[in-house]
Amino acid sequence: MVSFSTHHEYYIYSLAVDMRKGYDGLSGLVVNELGRQPLDGSVYVFFNTMRDKVKLLVWDTDGYVIYSKRLERGVRGTPKNQAKKYLAYGRKNGTISVI
Repeated sequence: MVSFSTHHEYYIYSLAVDMRKGYDGLSGLVVNELGRQPLDGSVYVFFNTMRDKVKLLVWDTDGYVIYSKRLERGVRGTPKNQAKKYLAYGRKNGTISVI
């Protein structure tokens, strides 16, 4: 099981993603669009067009894990480009929020 912490690097994919994408589709975006290797242990964050759904892709010790969440209020603001963006990690309750 993966636990998120400040020890991870978090990357936000800035374009809208079809939330039907699974392991292969999301890891393909990481390689082809972000130029990164999804097996590096970083957490890759994807939003849909409405920014009310989010998926996190991360490589665990023996395979990919996708965490998916429907956000009731969505996320305001959009990253300007595909540069590395960090997320704040709430140590007390394990929440992740966009900076």
